Amino acid sequence: MSQITSYTVTQLISQKKQGLTSLDITLAYLERIKASGNNAYITVTEEQALRQAKEADARTDAGDLSGIPCAIKDNICTKGIRTTCASRMLESFVPPYSATVAEKLNAAGCVTLGKLNMDEFAMGSSTETSYFGPTLNPRNTLFVPGGSSGGSAAAVAACEAPFALGSDTGGSIRQPAAFCGVVGMKPTYGRVSRNGLVAFASSLDQIGPITRCVQDNALILDSICGLDPMDSTSLDSPADCSSDIGKDIKGLRVALPPEFLSHGVSDEVRSAILNAAHTLEALGAVVTQEPMPSLQYALPAYYVISSAEASSNLARFDGVKYGYRTKNFESIDDIYKNSRSEGFGSEVKRRIMLGSFVLSAGYRDAYYKKALSVRTAVINDFKRVFSKCDCILSPVAPTAAWKLGQHMSDPMAMYMADVFTVPVNIAGLPALSLPCGIGAGSLPIGAQLIGDRLSERLLYRCGYALEQALNITFDKEDKSR
Repeated sequence: MSQITSYTVTQLISQKKQGLTSLDITLAYLERIKASGNNAYITVTEEQALRQAKEADARTDAGDLSGIPCAIKDNICTKGIRTTCASRMLESFVPPYSATVAEKLNAAGCVTLGKLNMDEFAMGSSTETSYFGPTLNPRNTLFVPGGSSGGSAAAVAACEAPFALGSDTGGSIRQPAAFCGVVGMKPTYGRVSRNGLVAFASSLDQIGPITRCVQDNALILDSICGLDPMDSTSLDSPADCSSDIGKDIKGLRVALPPEFLSHGVSDEVRSAILNAAHTLEALGAVVTQEPMPSLQYALPAYYVISSAEASSNLARFDGVKYGYRTKNFESIDDIYKNSRSEGFGSEVKRRIMLGSFVLSAGYRDAYYKKALSVRTAVINDFKRVFSKCDCILSPVAPTAAWKLGQHMSDPMAMYMADVFTVPVNIAGLPALSLPCGIGAGSLPIGAQLIGDRLSERLLYRCGYALEQALNITFDKEDKSR
């Protein structure tokens, strides 16, 4: 592996100041991508990347991120670059505009390496529902990388990009980051503009960064957050996420709710989380147990709410305006029915059907409105805990990554992987995933730090202290090939 692709973003910035060119960096990453077999990318934009790298090298007043390569999940629109959502429905779609986050990275001078694989329309927890085939976990290619941002996490873990953007509706940044042994942040709802993100569930979706270390993650979040007039839900939040990194955490109050250590948590995950708790205590934090009884209802409420919103958002894909259109039709009804039947995969169809059911006459009160009540209860539970504590420690998932194909015939087993991540989205809170251990088969185990609204700076401070103390390292190359 080229020495260049092993650098973090912070290290690349330092190396550029010492004379390393953006063109050299970009060429090293493109070579790495070509040599890979993990299927992290759907589209590689080699020609554009080389042009952007040369332009970055020619600038004299560039910022720190100028000339630093990145990769973007394929449900984030990029002008002139195919954006597929890993679906046959959008296999050839090229958007006429870029998402706000893509524009911000372009304005900072970042080099776009390409678009990353994902579960179709971000619906899945393993990146196995992609129309373009599954992504492999770089730590052990017999296992899934997690999802739906599996391509984003795998690309960063495999040194095929120094950082990537993903989207998180119910854990889709944090869970693949945990499975691949990298760092992922799901920001406060509204902190990052959703303009240009292809919607799954609009009240839950959020874009965030995936990096190899906590310091990089804070740097990237600072570059993409802020108020956007194109997104009415965006917040006018200052870009100050990095300012407390390196400060001690003495006296920090950390909650460890017992509900986060139930629900089928494996022994190795429980051991890693308890070790993380003891490490935080050794650093001066105060760890206490705070029960959160509403968490047992969060997962079913999430799947009702997210599926209801998905059934509405995906109604726009009808085979008429853009996207896949069936060749087998005799009427407009045939176009709608056949285009959607042929263009969507089985998991997307399952979510649309579930969402349509819970919103239908006679069932809306029984399912959808009850799920909204549970959402309120979860929000209130978090408020109560944060009135006593600064942040919450939990596992990211009950287990480490599972084998490819293991849960494809059992959707419920797949859904249970989200049990510890979905409460964060329901409440609109920020949460940071970072490695806290290594399990059987060299598979990473991730810890989740959850904070109150707009507490990203505190989470990065705590996460950095934990990262430095644990010092988890992985083999540079996968040994399962």
